[in-house]
Amino acid sequence: MNRELWCTVMILAVGGITGNCGLMIADCGLVQGSESTLRTPHSEMDATMDSVVTPVLRIHLPREVTVQSSFLSLGQVTVITGTGPAATTAGSVRLGRFSVPGQKITLDRATILSRLASQGIPAQSVVLTGADAVTVRRRQQLISGDEFISFARLFLQQNPPGSSPCDGTAAAKPKDLVLPEEPQNMQLVPRFVENGASGFVTVQVSVVADGKEVGSRTVPLRLRYRCHKAVTLQEISEGATLTPENVKIEETVSDRPETGWKSPYGLVALRSLPARTEIRDGMIDAPQPSLVIRRNETVVIRVQRPGFLVTAVGLAMQEGRAGQYVKVRNTDSHRIIVCKVNDDGTVEPAL
Repeated sequence: MNRELWCTVMILAVGGITGNCGLMIADCGLVQGSESTLRTPHSEMDATMDSVVTPVLRIHLPREVTVQSSFLSLGQVTVITGTGPAATTAGSVRLGRFSVPGQKITLDRATILSRLASQGIPAQSVVLTGADAVTVRRRQQLISGDEFISFARLFLQQNPPGSSPCDGTAAAKPKDLVLPEEPQNMQLVPRFVENGASGFVTVQVSVVADGKEVGSRTVPLRLRYRCHKAVTLQEISEGATLTPENVKIEETVSDRPETGWKSPYGLVALRSLPARTEIRDGMIDAPQPSLVIRRNETVVIRVQRPGFLVTAVGLAMQEGRAGQYVKVRNTDSHRIIVCKVNDDGTVEPAL
């Protein structure tokens, strides 16, 4: 082959290879550029996914919780589900303390998330369930004012100041007593204290917990005595006798003790009494015995002593019933003497 022709062929071959290689490089560059362009959205998604923290804790909030300690932690008042250091840290997060007996503390979700964030646990890593807020109370022994009153009244009933059974109504309600700890053994010890008011007594109730007095309350009581009263069941006419059929005995209370009360049965009405009338003094009296002697009636004057009997005839100057005293004129001496009327119609001089 002509030397010049061979050189020309070699140059064309090399140029074609170079062009092909350049095309391939360009193609490779295009492919590489395409790959770079496709990776860009994928990288932004990775960054976005990296910014979303997978929750590591689930915390359930009950509506109410009672605790023993005066200091509160998240583990005491909620139910924490999770593992690892985050769960341990969350359980020990402090939520405050009780400052006074009987206090209640309300913790809402925002407060709980804020306390967790202060311990390095972001809100994005926590899922809260249950109530919107949890109310926390401290376990303790509460004695209400009504319980103090009931105990003081029972003490008064068992130890009345007089012979009459009595009760008492509280003149004022004492405050509730809240014990800071729940005692193992508790007793209420009552006693009377001086008050200086008529018709009142004061009972002081001391609370002894585990052998130590932890508080007391005073209960002023107005004395109320249990008494009886008689009430008519129907209208009773004047002079009628009171019986269980027309009068009922009822229990009542009074500011004064009952003294010398007797059943009215057997007595008679001094005036007409309507139904449902409470019978009082002056409405009834003992039935009057029937007349034994009448005025200007002849009677026997009788004096009897052991060993002798003296009789005389007299004239009654008054009518009289058994047991009453009347004037009698002795028909023999014409003297007027005072005599007692006997059941048999005789009279006996009052000596």
